[in-house]
Amino acid sequence: MVTVPFYRGWFDLYVYYGTINDWVRHSGQIYDYLLPGTPYGFTYPPFAALCMLPDALVPRGVAVGLAFALNTAASVYLLRRLVPGWPPVVAVCLFAMLEPVRDSFSLGQVNLPLLALVLTDLRPHRFSGVGIGLAAAVKLTPALFIGSLLLTRRRRAAGTATGVALAATGAGWLLAPGPSRRYWTSALWDTGRVGDPAYVSNQSLRGVLARLGDPGHPVLWPLLVLAVLAVWAHRVRRAPDQLTAFALTGAAACLVSPVTWVHHLVWLLPALVLARSAVGHVLLCSSLVWLWRFDAPGWPGVAGVVGFLGANAYVWFTLWLLLRRYRARPLTPHQTP
Repeated sequence: MVTVPFYRGWFDLYVYYGTINDWVRHSGQIYDYLLPGTPYGFTYPPFAALCMLPDALVPRGVAVGLAFALNTAASVYLLRRLVPGWPPVVAVCLFAMLEPVRDSFSLGQVNLPLLALVLTDLRPHRFSGVGIGLAAAVKLTPALFIGSLLLTRRRRAAGTATGVALAATGAGWLLAPGPSRRYWTSALWDTGRVGDPAYVSNQSLRGVLARLGDPGHPVLWPLLVLAVLAVWAHRVRRAPDQLTAFALTGAAACLVSPVTWVHHLVWLLPALVLARSAVGHVLLCSSLVWLWRFDAPGWPGVAGVVGFLGANAYVWFTLWLLLRRYRARPLTPHQTP
């Protein structure tokens, strides 16, 4: 496990670092920068770039250390919130073995801190909604948690989250008007900026269709998204507690997003904890989908069917997490009815 942080070579962090330094030091444009030798650039809203401005003040090696420390702090918070009372060694080992967690560390990704921000709003408090609002301003995926607050009748928290998200986005527009205009009018809708949707790492419903050659994509994918959101809304309204509502929301967000890379699946952590599924945990530790990294699955023959099922294994597991029944758990200080 000591070697895992170096596996992905801090790739995403280098994109962030290069973007911020090009923007600040060379008057570059946030969405024009590409990591040298790659077609990949910055894909988050301008407010996220503002949050990353400290990267312009430190050498790249220090930025790596800061990202590692931030992910570590977020991980400690998540374990304390999701599995209070577990033996620390057991909790840390099971957590660190998960592929989305490993990739989040080794890419220098931001999803673990964003999930930690969201879970600060798990139970009502004076500032409920601030964490979700900030997370939604950095990345669009957490915005679905505002819907969860509304469905569970936490309207004040939902209003706070919406207000914070809009205020943070407005700050991004005020301080970076050009990049903001470009992001919200064009870059946001260009999913090709983040990579090939058919790549096996894209474990969303859109990824499944892309790997099948996009059958019925203009119509079928929106219908699937609407179906998932309908199931999600029904289940969240009947959720026995807030943790279950958040768990269902994380699963739905992964399914409906156009691109859900494997490291994005840290949003499944609340559902994984509630499901208490050893098979599911082993699956998310297995890197199974990568067996089909260079071989796009298809239907003909047994090998094609096995490839289709295996290459989309995390999608099927996410669907199961959305559809399975969850029991109400005894309340802890970190939960609320």
